[in-house]
Amino acid sequence: IRGNITPIIMKYLKLIVMLISSLVIVYMLSAYTNNNITNKPVVLKTENPKMQTINLFVTHGHCSTPFGGIVEKLDVHIPKQTDFGNPMENMSLSFEIDPNSFKVCASEDLTAKMKSSGLFVNETNNNIKFTSTNIYTMGLDWYQLNGTLSIKGVEKDVKLFVTGIREKQDTMASTLVLEGQMNLLDWGIDYDLIVNGTPNPNLTKWMHMNMKVDLF
Repeated sequence: IRGNITPIIMKYLKLIVMLISSLVIVYMLSAYTNNNITNKPVVLKTENPKMQTINLFVTHGHCSTPFGGIVEKLDVHIPKQTDFGNPMENMSLSFEIDPNSFKVCASEDLTAKMKSSGLFVNETNNNIKFTSTNIYTMGLDWYQLNGTLSIKGVEKDVKLFVTGIREKQDTMASTLVLEGQMNLLDWGIDYDLIVNGTPNPNLTKWMHMNMKVDLF
């Protein structure tokens, strides 16, 4: 009888151990999901926000004009993640830039020209506005953000590239770096003609932008 009972006891012990192990694994996965994904902040931290700036420069011919500006109405929205996908794959982003805040380093003359009517402002003094429309995941923490860019009230489709920066132990980036370029001629802006008074035969007037955003 003892020989028949021992295998049965061993069988039940094995089943109990397997059941306990399964419950532990499920609990750990649930805790990881709740603590590291669904409970993460989903919008840009706004308490005591510091001034947000953006770096820009225009390339025209053999020259480049670097300048900076103040960003207004920055809004970053990252929906709650319900799976183990890329943590910002559904992100949306929008911001405005006040052209009157533009400043060219060490050049008051160029700074005044950057604020001149007809370049980035007109009689209605519009802000430059970007609003995202969709996002594509290019890789881990690397995204292509499509959207519309409005300059002097004229909207054109553009794409920005967004890189997320995070610590090794984090599951979501704490900093974003945005960069992109656009041809000012798409908005009818001939930089050389407006700033220097003479047109340049160069067919492109590229404006590049770069901005770092701290999320938390």
